[in-house]
Amino acid sequence: MSAPLDARLARYNASLPFDIRLAREDLRGSRAWAGALARAGVLQADECEALQRALIQIEAEVEQGAFATQPSDEDIHSAVERCLTERLGPLAGRLHTGRSRNDQVATDFRLWIMAHTIKLRDAVLDLQQALLLSALADLHTPMPGYTHLRRAQPVTWGHWALSHFWPLKRDLRLLDEARQTASVLPLGSGALAGTGLAIDRLALARELGFDQVSPNSLDAVADRDFAAVFLFACALLGVHLSRLAEQLMLFSTAEFGFVTLDDAFTTGSSLMPHKRNPDGLELVRGKAGRLVGRLTGLLMTLKALPSAYDKDLQEDKEPVFDAFDTLEPALPVLAGVITTLHLQRERMRMAISPETLTVDVADWLAAQGVPFRQAHELVGQAVRLAEARGVALDQMARDDWRSISPLLGEGVAGLFDVPAALERRSAIGGTSVQALEAQAASARDWLAAQGRTMPG
Repeated sequence: MSAPLDARLARYNASLPFDIRLAREDLRGSRAWAGALARAGVLQADECEALQRALIQIEAEVEQGAFATQPSDEDIHSAVERCLTERLGPLAGRLHTGRSRNDQVATDFRLWIMAHTIKLRDAVLDLQQALLLSALADLHTPMPGYTHLRRAQPVTWGHWALSHFWPLKRDLRLLDEARQTASVLPLGSGALAGTGLAIDRLALARELGFDQVSPNSLDAVADRDFAAVFLFACALLGVHLSRLAEQLMLFSTAEFGFVTLDDAFTTGSSLMPHKRNPDGLELVRGKAGRLVGRLTGLLMTLKALPSAYDKDLQEDKEPVFDAFDTLEPALPVLAGVITTLHLQRERMRMAISPETLTVDVADWLAAQGVPFRQAHELVGQAVRLAEARGVALDQMARDDWRSISPLLGEGVAGLFDVPAALERRSAIGGTSVQALEAQAASARDWLAAQGRTMPG
């Protein structure tokens, strides 16, 4: 006779504190399994009906927050089975016929991810709407663009805002891929070798909303690729949100002064009365590391598992739940920041220094037949000469320009015109009026295809 489980191991082994979040999915899967057992002739119609009624009652308790667990419940599956037994007696035990907790938990977990990718998707679309609205309001408002955190070339606020719209579109594609990867039914795989019952797994898949049925029972209970794909999508989304938050923080500093964050999305200093801190944005930036860590942690758990199911796989749920819980509140905070911020348009315009138009001068020389590398060097000489003269590049004397090259004559002065420089970038994805209007229209059309109609 084996000894009872040590209380210390029982506590260590229990997963109910976190997998109770799978209660709805577990009950949904159990109801489908009861129907499959009835169709296979394992349960009588009245037995299946009794199980279904009891499972529906427990579902109602879960929805009402009245589902009661006990210290003896190891996980959500044993908690549900105990509740069924209290209602139905031995009949409850028949529900587990042909089913293992291995295929049961994999089914529950996949259902959870399928549902929650949709919730994240909606929140990402909300943020995209906020970005597009901001872009449309100031589509052609000029500002300096940056590389290496140094002023580079003129762009517009609309161009900048849309530069954060498109990465989110890619994130949605990854979330859709995560949902597709999860949409493979493992139920009916048993512990590892499949079920010996005449279960119609295709009917089960249709009933539960899965796109496919797992082709190999051994792989079905071991596979957690869907969780890794979900975490990758969350991690990359977190990185994109962090970059957006970082730029907004920089732009809202006194040193930049391009935007003012609304008081509703900043916090006061505990010591300095004059300060308003971008705590929400800082948290978004900080939590990106948490999301990347969750992905890395799961991959390390999976990398050397030797068989179909190992208890290590209990480590799959907490990182997924935490990733969702991290992103769900972050997305509306960022949307709120974008919606309520105030642009300092004149400050943005004044920050476009003449040096940001040097590429236009080099392009002008190249159009006259000067090899671009040579044109680049000539304009570099002009920049250094202006610095030596202590004047702005666009204020340098005509003779100084000509001392560098005879080609740098009358036409140079007209190149230091910001609207003209923006208009010259007329290729798809550029900063000209037509290119920006087309880009904004493309973003609007794409959102409309997702069921989001923009005002106006």
